[in-house]
Amino acid sequence: MAADEPSERQLRVLPWWLVLVGLLLAVALGWLVLDLLLTEADRAVAPDTRATLRIDAIRTGLTVVAGTGGGLALLLAARRQWIAERAQQHQESVAVRDQAHRDRVQAHAESVAEAAQRHQDRQSGAAEHDAAERRLTELYTRAVELLGSDSAAVRLGGLHALERLGQDNPAQRPTIGAVLCAYLRMPAPDGEPRETEVRRTAQRVLTRHLRADDPAYWPELTLDLAGAALVDFDASGCTLVDANFTATAFTGTTTFAGATARGRLLLGAATFDDVVFEGLAADGEVMLDGVRVGGPASFDGAAFTDGLSCRRAGFAGLTSFRRATFGQPTSFDATGFEDATTFREAIFDGALSMEHTEFGRSANFHSVRFVNMALFRWTIFGAEALFDRARFADAANFGRARFHSMASFRDARFSRPPQVEQARAVLDPGHRWPPGTVVQRLDDEWLLLVDR
Repeated sequence: MAADEPSERQLRVLPWWLVLVGLLLAVALGWLVLDLLLTEADRAVAPDTRATLRIDAIRTGLTVVAGTGGGLALLLAARRQWIAERAQQHQESVAVRDQAHRDRVQAHAESVAEAAQRHQDRQSGAAEHDAAERRLTELYTRAVELLGSDSAAVRLGGLHALERLGQDNPAQRPTIGAVLCAYLRMPAPDGEPRETEVRRTAQRVLTRHLRADDPAYWPELTLDLAGAALVDFDASGCTLVDANFTATAFTGTTTFAGATARGRLLLGAATFDDVVFEGLAADGEVMLDGVRVGGPASFDGAAFTDGLSCRRAGFAGLTSFRRATFGQPTSFDATGFEDATTFREAIFDGALSMEHTEFGRSANFHSVRFVNMALFRWTIFGAEALFDRARFADAANFGRARFHSMASFRDARFSRPPQVEQARAVLDPGHRWPPGTVVQRLDDEWLLLVDR
């Protein structure tokens, strides 16, 4: 408003006396011109000429007065037009300010209404969330109560209720998975033969949601089954994230065929009847220390990117690592293989250690590739030790190893001579030692291998 005050002062009314002064000035100017012209006309000598000049003088004086008055009239008319334009501009400015004020009022009203709506929505959302949480808590509590029932049929209903709850509520899946794992870790009640079926169902519920190519996949699920007792556990094709099976007792046929292990896969001190790891893809460390397998074990085509630790383990049945790949250092130290064992066409990109390892039957390393060092010190080969066509790209050490049957290194390739100091082998005409190996007769039964 302060900026408009100078313009409003300029629009004051023209004083009447100023118009009167203008008219008087016009008359005075005309009178002065008339007087001058009449004076000049009176100087004429001829009466006719003087009369004509006086008439012209009067006409000119009147013309001056009329012209001056007309000029004043035009000036007044221009002022009126200017005043009208200023008034129009003022009205337009007032209209613009009024419209801006109305817009501000409307925007404020809309903002208040929107804030009120948001507040109402938040209150409504909070109420719905609280109601949903109460409902989830009630469903979860009821399902857990069913799982603790004395009736096997009721426990089965509790398992399926938990599964439905997790399927509809992803945020609850880690908790539901932890509950199912805890249930499997608990000892089975005595005198309840139907409990086996309940536990199998719990296993299936867990593994059913661990297959990444299935619409029912739960990526939030992790397994902690340390110390559990599992029957015919089937994790084939599952994606296992930091899974813990330490000291787990697996009975029946256990399979991890085609599974993917992300992070660590802990199986230390676990016991198996039969186990299948064919096609396992592990990007983290796999721990098999202290494992006991009573029947066949197959690791064919498995990939241990971050290495395998299988120390002090025991394999009683046929064991196969055909075409398996081992990325980081791998250890089978002090492990016992009671039956035939094969690593045919396996690849060890990292160092291999089989110190104090014992093979009760044949050990087949045909066409195996050892990219890093391979340690077989104090290893006992109870039957044939076959390294035909194996490739050793780094050091190979068989120091103090024991060959109780034929040892064959036919067509094996070494980047450097293998170390065999104090290794011993029974007398056998079928031995095929690496080129340059020095063999000495120790007694009637044993040969002694020494380094050059």
